[in-house]
Amino acid sequence: MPDFSDLVSQAKKMQEKMKETQEALNKIEVEGISGGGAVKVIMNGEGDLKKISLDEKLLKETKEIIEDLVVAAHNDAKSKMKKKTSEEISKITGGISLPPGFKMPF
Repeated sequence: MPDFSDLVSQAKKMQEKMKETQEALNKIEVEGISGGGAVKVIMNGEGDLKKISLDEKLLKETKEIIEDLVVAAHNDAKSKMKKKTSEEISKITGGISLPPGFKMPF
């Protein structure tokens, strides 16, 4: 029968590790790009957009094109964030993947 104090100790270590992981994930920043670099967005690990950069030449385009490119850049950043997050979690968990449907808080 497993020692209860060992289980509690392991649970505390896991909790501390998850807290450290969440803090590390929150510090991640990725850049999403669209329009061949005409639109760039910076997103942090909490899913917040930190910056949007538009190439001057883009301002001559229609409103709809600019809007579409901003959305595309955001989606690119979101995709990169998911990949980066998975890589970081994999480092912490030693390659053990999370159960299907499990979502991190972002």
